[in-house]
Amino acid sequence: MALPKRKKSRARRDNRRAHWKATAVTYVTCPNCMEPMLPHHACPSCGQYKGREVVHIEEE
Repeated sequence: MALPKRKKSRARRDNRRAHWKATAVTYVTCPNCMEPMLPHHACPSCGQYKGREVVHIEEE
């Protein structure tokens, strides 16, 4: 099995890992209730997806 001949410096290691970024979660607004929701998911506040109710949410 191949092994490295020399130790990689911290600069080389960190430059390689420089592109490992956390990305922020993307939200869209629900066209029915204008609440933020995840794209391609049913709205957690009104239960609608693509203009029809897919989850029944009882309001208090």
